[in-house]
Order: sequence, then structure tokens, then C-alpha cells
Amino acid sequence: MKIRQIISIKDAFTYRQKVAILVIAGVVVGLGGLSAYLLRMHTYLADDPSACVNCHIMTPYYNTWAHSSHARNATCNDCHVPHQNIFMKYFFKGKDGMNHVTKFVTHAERQTIRAEEASAEVIMDNCIRCHQQLNTEFVRTGRINYMMAQRGEGKACWDCHRDVPHKKMNSLSSTPDAASQTPLPESPTPQWLQNMMNHK
Repeated sequence: MKIRQIISIKDAFTYRQKVAILVIAGVVVGLGGLSAYLLRMHTYLADDPSACVNCHIMTPYYNTWAHSSHARNATCNDCHVPHQNIFMKYFFKGKDGMNHVTKFVTHAERQTIRAEEASAEVIMDNCIRCHQQLNTEFVRTGRINYMMAQRGEGKACWDCHRDVPHKKMNSLSSTPDAASQTPLPESPTPQWLQNMMNHK
């Protein structure tokens, strides 16, 4: 019975339909691959902070982090993604990244980027994780988590440490020289195409 169904499905498509399906599938796969390459999606699989400046609005944040004490010991992912397990890390990273892309494409980003609730909770959990000995043995603030701070049962880490590690930023334009001091990615446009565009 199954063999007859497979044969009938195979016979249901004409030669032209099969070619059309293959061409459409090739175009979809090709455009998907090109989009992934242009968006430098492969760079997000690692922990290299320079991947964050694939999106130019992150340049001031990268620049202020690079000149902070955290730059010696912490990458962007150390603070901004969960560390319970690899699934949580990449799920959150993908979800947060798509949120950034959506806001950028729709021009909905704020002049001063602020962490949303899910991100803020992850960031504070990571503050406590990295500074566990300090927070639990010396200043004893590590028993307060983000949700407790939201309920007024304590302070979030950044209530006192607002400028760590990104320093004071009033807007995206508050660090005008950030682009010249940041390792921006090279253009994905091939040199021969750039030359053609420059000659027009």
C-alpha cells in the first residue's frame, strides 16, 4: 500500500513541476544562505564580543565595555545570556537577538537602550554568579535576586553600579567617536562589486 502511495505521489508531478519546485527550493536555500552570510550569523555562535557590533547601534556599548574593568575578565555573553545549560544559553541568545533585529528593522529602538525584564533578570543573576563570594561573604547582598528587587525587597545591582561596565550613556549619540575605536566588521560586499558601484 505504501509503495503504491509513493508511486502515485511521484507520478502526480510533471517534469516541469519538478523542475519548478527544485528551482524555487534552490532560490529559497540560496537567499537564506546569503542572508545568513550577510548578517554574519556564524559569529553569534561564539563568545567574541566583536560579534555584537555587527549591529552598529551596539558600537557605543561595545566601546564603553572595552574601556571598562569588565573587559579584562568578562565577555558580553558572560553577562547577557543565562549559564544554566547550553540550550538555555542559545535559546535566550536567539530570542534576544531576534528582538534586537525586529526593533532595528522597524526603527523601534530607543536612543538609550535599556534591558527588558527578561534580560535584566539574566544580567542580575550573572552579577551574582560572578561575584558570589563578594556578595555572600563580604557585603551579603547576593541573597537578593532580581524579582525580589522588583518587589522592593532590596536593590538591583545597577541601582548602585549604574555605570558598570558601560559607563554613563545618555543616548546613542553620547559616544560620537565610538565607531573609530571599535572593530567594525568588514563589508560583506565583494571588492569587484564595490568597484562597480564606485564607478557609476
